[in-house]
Amino acid sequence: MPDPVLRATRDWLADHVSPVAPVVVACSGGADSLALAVACAAASGIGRRLVGATVDHGLQAGSAERAADTAVILAELGYADVRVLTVSVDGPGGMEAAARAARYGALRQLAESLPAGGPDAAVLLAHTADDQAETVLLGLARGSGPRSIAGMRAWRPPWGRPLLGLRRSDTELTCRSAGLAPWQDPHNSNPAFTRVRVRREVLPLLDDVLGGGVRPALARTAELMAQDLDALDEIAATVVAQARTPDGSLDIAALRRQPAAIVGRVLRDWAMSGGSRPLTYEHLNRMAAQVASDHGPPQVRIPGRLDVVRAGGALRLEPH
Repeated sequence: MPDPVLRATRDWLADHVSPVAPVVVACSGGADSLALAVACAAASGIGRRLVGATVDHGLQAGSAERAADTAVILAELGYADVRVLTVSVDGPGGMEAAARAARYGALRQLAESLPAGGPDAAVLLAHTADDQAETVLLGLARGSGPRSIAGMRAWRPPWGRPLLGLRRSDTELTCRSAGLAPWQDPHNSNPAFTRVRVRREVLPLLDDVLGGGVRPALARTAELMAQDLDALDEIAATVVAQARTPDGSLDIAALRRQPAAIVGRVLRDWAMSGGSRPLTYEHLNRMAAQVASDHGPPQVRIPGRLDVVRAGGALRLEPH
């Protein structure tokens, strides 16, 4: 029977990336990313630029040596181009968020710098159904809305996740078959991180109480929610095109005929296209009140130094 990691990776490449587009394979040295690296080396056809990349966050003693060891493994797997990306972790949102932002930024920059890269390049990440379940559960707990519940996407350029339908047991089997000993990141067992406690405490408890199958069920929920979001986003794109006036404002009367789920998407997309930074639930609620009632707030201040002003039956963006 074919290795499920190889099969998933081969199918993903065939579905999403041109045979000659460059592919960056992100590898930490853990079981998931090592398995992905093995599969990509086996699945990539002649003519594809395949780059192995490992990121040194500098957060642990010996991190540089660990990154160098991972680079050696990638070279032994057949990667002719291997990069060690050194980043500084100093952004907002705590260490996990800052490390993720630094890592993604470095990987994106690498992909864009490759010959024939740019929008055609893909950066492959080794998230599995187990990671997806954790993401969905955290989104539910935080009340982050349907986009958070939809979790990670298999393809949102430049990020590709071929293994979202597989379990960690699949990647571990691939590593054993390849004779590889994955690195055990101590951060993955540190209860100071919320995701670690969800993985090691919350999900096992849910499995025990509900009779098992929680991780696949959460991953399936994400897939179904993503399908609904795609449909709603497509409808919203049509509505915003119809409601937008020649001067770039939004016709309130055209929006009042739409369901709340569509109005929220239209308002978010319109504001973002006008220079807004990401909007919170509170921002969108106040903007929706401008649409729903003539007695709603005449002005809503949003991120990006902008005001949403209601005047003459329309909403318009103004700098403040």
